[in-house]
Amino acid sequence: MAGTKHKTQNTKHKTPLLDDLKEGKWPSFVKELEKAAQKSPRTEDLIGQLEKSYQDRIPHWKHGGMAGVRGYGGGIVGRFSDEPDEYPGVKEYHTARLNQIEGFFYTSDVLRKLADICDEHAGGLFNFHGSTGDIQILGFKQEEAEELFQKCTHLGFDLGGSGSALRTPSCCVGPARCEWATYDTLHITDNLTREFQNEMHRPTFNYKFKIKCAGCPNDCIASGARSDLSIVGVWKDNIRIDQKEVAEYAKKFDIKNM
Repeated sequence: MAGTKHKTQNTKHKTPLLDDLKEGKWPSFVKELEKAAQKSPRTEDLIGQLEKSYQDRIPHWKHGGMAGVRGYGGGIVGRFSDEPDEYPGVKEYHTARLNQIEGFFYTSDVLRKLADICDEHAGGLFNFHGSTGDIQILGFKQEEAEELFQKCTHLGFDLGGSGSALRTPSCCVGPARCEWATYDTLHITDNLTREFQNEMHRPTFNYKFKIKCAGCPNDCIASGARSDLSIVGVWKDNIRIDQKEVAEYAKKFDIKNM
């Protein structure tokens, strides 16, 4: 209920600042973290460290250190706590980026299996989707990385891009669901992804590079704002307008008194 104080469900750490974020009628990420923490000590320590970050007004993730899987230079983002003694559950808290499906179509069966992998290896947390589009599995240790990766591979997922590399190409739903699509965004995104695997998985660029495909100028995938190379579908010729139909439509409105 809006305005009602919520007591924390996290008994290991006192979290007065995070508790404030559980008020009101809107969904709260803190409540979701607490649900996961009931089954995962590492997520419990994540809550504690996040509270400390709010108190100190600085993040408590440190730079440096490596994380990854065999044969890949990207796709795994290393993250380490700078307070490992106080929060041992997040001493290592790495992220795996999985190449999302073109148009973001998933079956409920696949989502449940991904959730099971997250429960086993990542404290029950994953993100749909990152700003690039990747599925992100949050919070595993290096010793778990290879097993987690193999399980995701058996579901049909490969790693996406990370670091100074080509990031995973993404697109809108295109002709699969949208009448405004002027080209097959799904097909071209699949082709780009397969063509540039090496550039995604073995970072060689000076900086990250993103490609997004929008089926029309509505740009539902925000390619203009969120990518370096925007492929936006437009009409090949002048848009054809039935002026008589427009006039009939306009007669239905009293423009002066609207």
